[in-house]
Formats: sequence, C-alpha cells, structure tokens
Amino acid sequence: MPKAAFHLTHPERRTTSVVFASPHSGRDYAWSFLRKTALDQHQVRSSEDAFVDQLFEAAPRLGAPLLKAGAPRAYVDLNRSADELDPALIEGVGKLRHNPRVASGLGVIPRVVANGRAIYRGKLPRAEAERRIETYWRPYHEALAGQLDQAHLMFGQSILVDCHSMPHEAMESVVRMGAKRPEVVLGDRFGASASDEVVSRIEAAFQAAGLTVVRNTPFAGAFIAQHYGRPSRNRHAVQIEIDRALYMNEQLIRPNGNFGAFKRLLEGVIAELVEVGRPKAASLAAE
Repeated sequence: MPKAAFHLTHPERRTTSVVFASPHSGRDYAWSFLRKTALDQHQVRSSEDAFVDQLFEAAPRLGAPLLKAGAPRAYVDLNRSADELDPALIEGVGKLRHNPRVASGLGVIPRVVANGRAIYRGKLPRAEAERRIETYWRPYHEALAGQLDQAHLMFGQSILVDCHSMPHEAMESVVRMGAKRPEVVLGDRFGASASDEVVSRIEAAFQAAGLTVVRNTPFAGAFIAQHYGRPSRNRHAVQIEIDRALYMNEQLIRPNGNFGAFKRLLEGVIAELVEVGRPKAASLAAE
C-alpha cells in the first residue's frame, strides 16, 4: 500500500486564495500493488503526471499551499468521483448509466493506463476498491476541501489550480494546419468552474512566459473542476494541462535536458498565478 494519501506543504505565511494541487503525480508504487498488475514498473507509470509536483513546488515559498497525491493514479484516480466504479473491473458492481470515463476503463479505480493497456489480469474484489477509496481518495479530498474552505474564509474566494500534464500527441488531432501547437490547455468546463476574469488572468500568465495556450480543447476539466468550481460563490477551479515534451522524455519517464529551465520559467508563472488570488488592497500596497 502507498504510505500516504497526500502530502500538503503550507506556506510560511498564506498570502493568496490560490491553492495548487497535483492529483496525478503520486509515484509510491507499493510492491503489493505491482505484483497484482499485468504491467511492468515502467508501463504502469504511463498515465502518471510525472514530475508535475516538482514543477509547482515553488508555490509554498510564494505564499500558496501545495497539495499532492501520495497514491499513484493507476492505483486510485483522485480526479474521479468516488462512485465512478467500473463493473468491468470490480466485482459486484452493477451497470451504471453511461459514463464515458468508466466505459473507457478510467474510473476511480482505473482498469487501464495510457493507450488502453490493462492493469490487471482479472477483476478486483469490491472491498479492495472501497478500501482504496476510504484510505486514499477521501483523505485527499478532505484535505483539498479544507484548504479551499480556508482560502474562502480568509480571502472571500478560493481559486484551485489543478495541475496536470498531457502526452505530446494529445494535441495532434486539434492543431489547425499552420497554427502553433498548444503547449498548455486550461480547463474551466466552458465557464462552469471558474469566472472568465480568473481564467483570463491565468491564461495571460502562461502567455507572458511565451507559452501557447488554449481553453477546454481537448481537456475541459474532469471531476475535480466540476466538483469544486462554483464561480457564482467565488469558488473557482481551473485544470491546467502542460505538454510533457516541454520538460521530460515521455518514453523513459525522465526529466529531459530542458527540465531545469522550464521549471524556472514556470516559477515566474506561479508567481503571477499567486497574484491572481491576492487581495487587491494588498496588491496595491505592495506596488
């Protein structure tokens, strides 16, 4: 079993309503899990958002909390609802109304990793699925909800920056002929999970760093953005997908030669994102 459900790093002084979270960067692959899989240790990592937590680790130094998963995505997917159980994988689960994520094997307990490769040779007991949800899914979401509630209490709003990575080829089907390939996708569920003002400022921060940004295509945001984003209540959630080729070798799952430079570039972006959640009066006083 993975040792921890989550890791939460607090800033020395919280100065912003922004909360950074990385639900898919967990890499504690317990031997008890690996010996049940049909994949080797390299293949099972293919759907992991490798190194995303490291890319955003400057957030606490800049005044914002950073929450990251302890358990790997292949073990339990924190960006799914706890009731997205896959009847093709978990014993005793009846058919649900059509859910594209579950149907494709990407429920809360995933059946496949990237490219549709099956994780297991057979089914899992329902008790095992429920244990993973109680031990890892619920504590992570309790911690996330607590951080967002605290932000809302302190600043009158909360802004969740949900940090993810995407395979380089993910954009191949959406790039227009002659257009520059998008490097960052912002998902706000087409305006349902965050205000246009918040998303526009996040977009501007990435663009100012020289990155090409699009919204909602092909990733509009999944369970976390849907669940925590309530812009009418000043609760905003934006999913960020970053092209893995910018900082890692996807085949080897290792940082590439650009990792350090990209991380430094992203620190400037993080500083701008933190400003989005700072009280206006405090921002003016600092100028």
